[in-house]
Amino acid sequence: QVQLVESGGGSVQAGGSLRLSCITSGYTYNFHCMGWFRQAPGKQREGVAVIRFDSGVTYVADSVKDQFTISRDNGNLNAVYLQMNNLKPEDTATYYCAASPRWVYGILSPDGWPYWGQGTQVTVSS
Repeated sequence: QVQLVESGGGSVQAGGSLRLSCITSGYTYNFHCMGWFRQAPGKQREGVAVIRFDSGVTYVADSVKDQFTISRDNGNLNAVYLQMNNLKPEDTATYYCAASPRWVYGILSPDGWPYWGQGTQVTVSS
C-alpha cells in the first residue's frame, strides 16, 4: 500500500519560513513526479509546486514562485521538500503531498494525481 507522509507544518508569523517534507513508502519504483498542493478553508485545493523526477524540472504556481521552492531528496528518490520563505497569512492552509507514476496533464491541477498524503497544517499569523 502506497503511503505519503507529510511533516514540517506549524504556526509561524508573517515573514517566517517553514520546510515541509514528504516521505513515501510502499512503492517499489520511482514516481514520475511529486508535488505539493494546498487547501484553505472554504477554498478548492490548488497546486503549489511540482517536480518531475526524470528531468528535475519544477513547476511553481505564480502566486508563490518568489517564496516557495520544491526539491527532491538525493538519497530517497521518492521524497520531496517544500521550502517556504517569507510566509504570508494567505499561505495559511493544509498542505498536501501528491505523487504519480506517470505524467499528470494540467500538472498543477489536483486532478489526476493517484496518491495523496493526509496533509500538514500551516498557519501564518500577521
